[in-house]
Amino acid sequence: MADKVNLSAAVRTNLLTLQKTDRVITQTQDRLATGLKVNSAQDDASAFFSSRALTFRADDLNSIKENIDLGISTITSALNGIDAITELVEQAKGLANNAKATGSLTERSTLAKQFNDILSQIDDLTKDSSFNGTNLLKTTPDNLIVDFNENGSSKLTITGLDMTTAAAGLNIANAANNFGSTANVNVAITAVNAALVELRANASTLGSNSSVLTARLNFTEDLSNTLLEGAGKLTLADLNQESANLLSLQTRQQLGLNSLALASQSERAVLALFG
Repeated sequence: MADKVNLSAAVRTNLLTLQKTDRVITQTQDRLATGLKVNSAQDDASAFFSSRALTFRADDLNSIKENIDLGISTITSALNGIDAITELVEQAKGLANNAKATGSLTERSTLAKQFNDILSQIDDLTKDSSFNGTNLLKTTPDNLIVDFNENGSSKLTITGLDMTTAAAGLNIANAANNFGSTANVNVAITAVNAALVELRANASTLGSNSSVLTARLNFTEDLSNTLLEGAGKLTLADLNQESANLLSLQTRQQLGLNSLALASQSERAVLALFG
């Protein structure tokens, strides 16, 4: 049977103090190593779970932010398409005006062919104005729905715009009778002028939608950052404070060791009197 070692009150007190200091030093070193004052629910259950909830919400908002970004890119693609279509319609208008200015049927026929070719290019361009599988300008255009929150209760719906030359779109017909008469040319000029008005109005509408999405994107990003900042305040350690604490604890530890040594030395001196 092992002999029981009896410790004096002074030695026992010093040992308990050193053990407590060692535990706090270990905790402080962990905080400095991880940068966190709350690593698990055992450290602070309320702060830990509150921080997790804020972080999860920020993650959800990041997904929403990505969808808003895609929405902006989709609208930008459509706006680029409208800009290009507008240029082509301007060219078609120039051809029609040239046809009106000339009395030569041969020249009018040539201009009519060029006019019709441009209309074909407009229709081809609408087919190519898609982004991520969404086309806002084609025949029977897609609609774009962008959610602003997790449950979809807040959203923006962008209605597609048929920008083809068909009657449901810009309503620009091929050159009638190869611009054989001034009346035929005037019909084309009226159509392209109306198309230009519609193009500008549609560009304004899409631009307004893009501005709304940009504002929501900035808001969502700011909110996400605020949530992460709040989560950090609950769990992140103040490294400057923890460094100062560590220095103080190490000093306390050294003083405790010195005190323990003195207490042990005092006991040995007393025992020596009975030796």
